[in-house]
Amino acid sequence: MEKKKGISLNVVILGIVSFLNDVASEMVYPVVPIFLMSVLGAPALIVGFIEGLADSVSKILMAFSGILSDRSQKRKPYVVWGYSFATFSHLIMATAGSWPVVMLGRIINRTGKGIRTSARDALITESSDKVSRGRNFGFHRTLDSLGAVVGPLLSIIVLKMLNGNYRNLFLIAFFPALLGVLLFTFFIKEKEKQPLGIKGLRFEWSKANDSFKIFLLISFIFTLGNSSDVFMILRAQNLGLSIGLTIFTYVLFNSIYALLSLPAGIIADKIGARKILFIGFLLFALVYFSFGYIDSPFWIWILFPIYGIYMALTDGVGKAYISKLIPHEISASAFGIYQTLMGVGTFFASTLAGALWTFAGVRSPFYFGGVMALVAAFLFLILTKRVRIAQPIA
Repeated sequence: MEKKKGISLNVVILGIVSFLNDVASEMVYPVVPIFLMSVLGAPALIVGFIEGLADSVSKILMAFSGILSDRSQKRKPYVVWGYSFATFSHLIMATAGSWPVVMLGRIINRTGKGIRTSARDALITESSDKVSRGRNFGFHRTLDSLGAVVGPLLSIIVLKMLNGNYRNLFLIAFFPALLGVLLFTFFIKEKEKQPLGIKGLRFEWSKANDSFKIFLLISFIFTLGNSSDVFMILRAQNLGLSIGLTIFTYVLFNSIYALLSLPAGIIADKIGARKILFIGFLLFALVYFSFGYIDSPFWIWILFPIYGIYMALTDGVGKAYISKLIPHEISASAFGIYQTLMGVGTFFASTLAGALWTFAGVRSPFYFGGVMALVAAFLFLILTKRVRIAQPIA
C-alpha cells in the first residue's frame, strides 16, 4: 500500500469522501432542530427523540454491518451502500412538511452511517501501519471535520440566497454527497482477503481482551450523559443568538475540531491515547457544566471551541485506542460493538435531555452530562492502568 508520511493513499481518498459527505450532512444538521421547532412546531422532547432514535439506529447497525464485514473480509461494499443511503436521505428531507418526515430522513441518513462506519474504520486500520494509526485516524477526522466547517458556512450562504427556504437547502445538499459516493466507488482499492469462516451474527468475544471490554463499559457510562449536539445549538439560540450566529458558533466548533484532530492523533501515537482520552473526558465535563451555568451568549463563543478541542482529543484518538486492543481481523466487529453501545447510550441520553429540557429547565441536561463525564473519567483513570495490546489471530 502506497504511503506518504505514514498516511496511506486509501486514507487520503477516504478523507476526501468523508469531507464531501460531511459538507452535505452539516449543511443540514445544525438547521434541523431550528427547522423542527420554528417551522414545524415540534417541541424539544420530539427533537431529542428524533436525534436519539436516529443516532441509536445508526450505531446499532454498526455492530451488524461490522460483523458481516469481518465475516466476509470485505469493506468496500458496505461503505458504498452506507454513503448511498446518506445521499438519498437529503431528497427525503427536501419533501418534509411534518416532523415524522424529518424523522424518516434522519433515520435513513443515520442508517447509511450505520452501514458504512465499522467497515470504513476497519479499512483505515488495514491501510495503516500500527505505529501510525493515530496519525491516519487523525488525518481522516481532520478532513471529515473540515467538511463540518464548510457545510454550515454553505448553509448560512445558501439560506440567505434562498430567503430561508430549508427544503431547498436539503435538496442542494444532495449533490456533494453524490460526488463522494462516486469518488469512493471508483478510486478506493481493497485487497482481496479470505473470509474468516465466522458463522452467525455474533461478535467473537473470546478474541477480545479485558482492556477492550473495560473501555466499552466506561464509554457507555460517558455516553449516557452525552446527548445530541442539537441541544448545544438550541442552548445558543436560547441565550439569544440569531440563527446565522448560532450556525456560525457550530462552524467555530468544527474548525477547532478539524485543526486539532491530526495533531491529537500524532501526539497520541507518541505519548499514548489513554492520556489524551482522559483529558478529553475532563474537557467535556467542563463544557457541559458551563453550558448549564452561563447566562450570557458571550460564553458560547468560548465554549464551542473548547468543545472542538474535546472532540479532537477523543473521536479519532478513541478509535486508534480501540484498534490496538483488537486483532485487525475482527476490527470491524469491534468498532461496530463499540458504536452500538454508544448508540443505545445516545438514545437514552438524547431522549432524557429532551425530557429534562422540557420539564426541568434548559440547564438540567448539561448538568447531568457533566456529572456522567466526571464519573467516566474517574473510572477510566482507575481501570485502565494496565492496557493489553491485541495480537493477530493465528
